[in-house]
Amino acid sequence: TTLSVTSTLSSTAEPLVEVNNDADEQKKQKRQQLKQALLGKIGSPSSNNFISDPLLVDPMTKEPLSLSLKGPILGSNAGVRLTLKSASDSERVFEGRSDSYINLLEPISDDKDGKTSVSTSPILASLLTLTPPPVRSLVANISSNSDLEYIPMRDLFTDPSVSFAYERGWRQGFAAAGFPGADKEFDLAKEYFAPVIDKKRSSGENNVVVDMSCATGLFTRRFTTSGEYDRVIACDYSDSMLTEARRRIRADSDIASSNTQLDLVRCDVAKIPFKSDSIDAFHAGAAMHCWPEIEESLKEIHRVLVPGGRYFASTFLGTYFQNVANLEKTSNGGSDVEPSMQAFQYFPTVEGLRDLLLNAGFDDDKVDVEVIGAACVI
Repeated sequence: TTLSVTSTLSSTAEPLVEVNNDADEQKKQKRQQLKQALLGKIGSPSSNNFISDPLLVDPMTKEPLSLSLKGPILGSNAGVRLTLKSASDSERVFEGRSDSYINLLEPISDDKDGKTSVSTSPILASLLTLTPPPVRSLVANISSNSDLEYIPMRDLFTDPSVSFAYERGWRQGFAAAGFPGADKEFDLAKEYFAPVIDKKRSSGENNVVVDMSCATGLFTRRFTTSGEYDRVIACDYSDSMLTEARRRIRADSDIASSNTQLDLVRCDVAKIPFKSDSIDAFHAGAAMHCWPEIEESLKEIHRVLVPGGRYFASTFLGTYFQNVANLEKTSNGGSDVEPSMQAFQYFPTVEGLRDLLLNAGFDDDKVDVEVIGAACVI
C-alpha cells in the first residue's frame, strides 16, 4: 500500500501559531491514513459499514468483530492497541496489540462468574500440575466454590519456565516417542496441505493456515517463511507461550522480509474464534493430548475448515505417558483419576483417536491415523 500526503502552503506569511496548527493537522491526517491502512490489512468493510477481520469472530457467539485502533503510529516502534467489539453485543469487547497478540480468550468485560483461571498465576499453575491427583482434586473442589479455576493439562503450559524451555530441550525430547523432528514434521504437514493450498492459488484466492497450540512458534515461523501461505494465524491458550513466540518472531529476519500476514491470537481451541468454513489448513503439533475438551475442540476444527480443508496433527499414544498415569492412579489411592484432573489426555489406541475424529464430523474415508516410532501419532 502506498500512501501519499500532499499539502500546499500559502506563499503569504501567516502567524507562527497557524503554521503549527497546519503541521498538527497534517500529522493528524497522516496518522488517520496510516491507521486506516493497518485496518485495511487486517480487516475489511462489512455490509453493516464497520471494519471487520474476514476471519475473526466472537468465540462464544460467532458474531463478527468490529476493529478499531489506538496507540502510537508515527515516530514510534511501539505497537498499536486493537479493540474488537462484537457486532451484536457492544459489551463484549476484546483487546490486543499489533506487537504481541490479539486476546480472544475472553472479553475484557467478562468476569466469568467471578472465576479466575490458575493460568493467570503461572507459578501456581506449574506447582499444582506436579502435585498428586488427590491434591489436584481438592483444589478443584475448593475452586468450585471459589474464584479459582484449575485444569492441569491446560495450566502447565502457562508457566513461563515451560515456555522458556520448550525449544531449549523440551520439544527435542519428543524424539524418544518417535517424533521425526520439527523440520521433517513441517515437511509432512506442508505436503499434506498442498492440494488445498494449490487449489486456492490456482483460483486466485488467498489461503489461510492456522497453527493451533503454537507454543513458542516452532512451526509458525516455518509456515510464515515458507512462502506457501498468504496468512498464518498462530493460536495458543498461554500468554507466556505467545509472548515467547512473539520474541522469537521479532528475532527472525526472514519473517521481517516475508509477505505473509502473520497474526498471533490467544484463544481456547474448544471455542475457536474463526468463522465457519474459513480455514484452508489447520495444524496442531504435539497438542491434542493437552486439550481438556477434546471432543468439542475437534468439532470446532471441523467447523472452521473450508469444504476440502485439511487438518494435520501430531500427538502421543497413551502408552508414552504410562508412568505418569500409573503415578496418578497410585497417588489417588489406586482409583482412576477424573479426566479433568489428568496431566494429559491418554489416547489408548489409534482406533480411539479415529473415533474422536469421526464423531467430530470428519469423513471415515478421509481420516488417516499413523503411528511413528514408539508412540508418535500423526
